[in-house]
Amino acid sequence: MSKKILFLALIFALSLSACNVRVETRSEPPGPDVVDEISIPAPDAETAFLTLEFGAGKLRLSPGADEALVSGTATYNIPDLKPIISQEGENARIHQGEYKMSTWPSMEGAKNEWDFALGQMPLDLTVKAGAYEGIFDFDGLSLVNLTVRDGAADVRIDFSSPNPVRMNALKYQTGASNVTLKNLANANFTTLSFEGGAGNYTLDFGGELQRDAGVTLRAGMSNISLVIPAGFAAQVTVDGGLSSVNFPENWRKNGNTYSRPGDGPVLTIVIDLGAGNLQIVE
Repeated sequence: MSKKILFLALIFALSLSACNVRVETRSEPPGPDVVDEISIPAPDAETAFLTLEFGAGKLRLSPGADEALVSGTATYNIPDLKPIISQEGENARIHQGEYKMSTWPSMEGAKNEWDFALGQMPLDLTVKAGAYEGIFDFDGLSLVNLTVRDGAADVRIDFSSPNPVRMNALKYQTGASNVTLKNLANANFTTLSFEGGAGNYTLDFGGELQRDAGVTLRAGMSNISLVIPAGFAAQVTVDGGLSSVNFPENWRKNGNTYSRPGDGPVLTIVIDLGAGNLQIVE
């Protein structure tokens, strides 16, 4: 088990509200690895609604499920971590089973990894997770909505090619985490809402901005980096407490608003930062 996963596991108990976990007076030692094949057929519907509920471990999402809604594997070595699948009509859910543990669990030697491919049909995706490592590649997936709620996490999300459908809302709520969102312009979102605690957050708006888009970002004592490539108009307004703002020389500052003219759609960002550092880079 890597040091990063072990660290996340040690704070697993702080994220109980994000996953289905009980605290009891006994623990279950790891056993041999079990690999479950996961497959959920695509529903006969215009849009599918998928919810993933995950605890500690590693979660990977990528395209490539062909005709299915979800396909892939779940690997674990504690029987209670076996994923549970349910589907009713256009609604599907995969959630982690209960892991019975002592007040401060020893996760040394534990394994819990989901590696899922998602299908191409229009998808409303919700991810609820605890202390975990997430690697999500939404390359060309048709996401109509995306919601992520996690605890202490290390997450990287990449929209490496454009979303072929309009995303109504992208919502991300996290705790003391390291989160990187790359190529957000390719997400094709109308609104993006990001709420964090004390962490390190990078929002990279690379890609193709197809329409005017609005972003609201709220965080506590954090380090925030906004990557806004040259070429399109952008405006960033910073409210809140004490914060340090660094911005490129070719941007204009008017009070607490930083702007850059450009062609095409406009990216408007409003930040409520309790304290911390904000860096705007191109």
